[in-house]
Amino acid sequence: MNQRVVHPAAVLVLSFLTVIAAGTVLLMLPLSHAQGQSAPFLTALFTATSAVCVTGLVVVDTGTYWSGTGQALIMGLFQLGGFGMMTSATLMGLLISGQMRIRTRLLLQAETHSLALGDVKSVAKIVLQVTVAVELLMALALGLRFALGYGMPWGEAAWQGMFHSISAFNNAGFSTWADSVVRFSSDMLVLAPLMLAIIIGGLGFPVLHELLAERGRKRPLWSMHTALTVWGSLALIALGTVVIFLAEFDNPGTLGPMGWAHKGLVALFTSVSARTAGFNAVDIGALSTESLALHYILMFIGGGSAGTAGGVKVTTFFVLVLVVWNEIRGHRDVEFRGRRIADSVQRQAITILVLSAAVVGLAILLILPLTPLPLEKVLFEVISAFGTVGLSTGITADLVPGAQAIIIALMFIGRVGVVTLAVALATNQMRRNYRYPEEKPIVG
Repeated sequence: MNQRVVHPAAVLVLSFLTVIAAGTVLLMLPLSHAQGQSAPFLTALFTATSAVCVTGLVVVDTGTYWSGTGQALIMGLFQLGGFGMMTSATLMGLLISGQMRIRTRLLLQAETHSLALGDVKSVAKIVLQVTVAVELLMALALGLRFALGYGMPWGEAAWQGMFHSISAFNNAGFSTWADSVVRFSSDMLVLAPLMLAIIIGGLGFPVLHELLAERGRKRPLWSMHTALTVWGSLALIALGTVVIFLAEFDNPGTLGPMGWAHKGLVALFTSVSARTAGFNAVDIGALSTESLALHYILMFIGGGSAGTAGGVKVTTFFVLVLVVWNEIRGHRDVEFRGRRIADSVQRQAITILVLSAAVVGLAILLILPLTPLPLEKVLFEVISAFGTVGLSTGITADLVPGAQAIIIALMFIGRVGVVTLAVALATNQMRRNYRYPEEKPIVG
């Protein structure tokens, strides 16, 4: 009774910090470096943070700077980061004891954002099942394509297939090739498995759990969360594909030299990847201003809640869209598909948006005085880091150490979550037993 209870959010934050610290130390060892040297502290810290936070931003080339051991370590870090520290710990406990205590359930619920405490165990199991199944299937598809289509030795093809499959499913964006997947931009058999893994990992495990549970029904009874995530994700992918196709159609640095089918495939892949995956099939630095602006929006929104994607989340964005739409129509309640959205959810969505915008704005103000780079490139880098996307216009390695430190902080905040971090840092959270009289200030 006298023991101090640590909030689950604080445990999550400390868990991520611990893994980042361990990853940094391991990456600094000579066996992780391709030349057998000790990597600089900032390089190791940046890489470890990017991996654990499933971002994909790098200051050195992953395929040439790090040894095979270093690359395997990086893969392990973004697998662990995407899978979720508390999810991993709970699953290991399940395998040993076959049961969970209430305390463990609470910790896992904080990680998976399960809608009910009773759903935690089933969500944890589906996390493991889906992760193993998708990563192995995509690794097999990619490995066979690399070996049979590009003549890679079977061992190398298997390694590349596994690395990129795990990276895609966890929306990490790490690649052993300096040009990411630009060399495969016309190959549907490479890009399709990557896109499938990205989308499945980015939907969020509660959504996957519900989709699997409802798969036998002729008319699935989706919850509001699943409907917003699935249809919202499809709408964003479609919108992004069309805008990128039109904006880059004649751009000689991107889609210009390609045929129609090639243009469509790359536009689709770019749209899918922009919402936190971090792979690129074209030179991001050559994108038009319109496409960069679209990336700002897609990267900031991100993917589904409780998945491997980052950003403010699809549900957060579309809840706010519904708030605006119902306010315009003069409805007292925010309604969707015959249901009301709770006031607490609306406040949480607004809080996430405001805090996220504040973090991005503050980071830009701190980085701009440290670099002569233009605002649009700095803004792209900042949103990419906060949204744990990993796309870059090519400026990451050129940033001064102070700016790289800010990017590291952004990746961490983006992965842990602005609200989760705020709750973890709060020392006194007391529920008031009274309410003040209401007053309506003039807004707008």
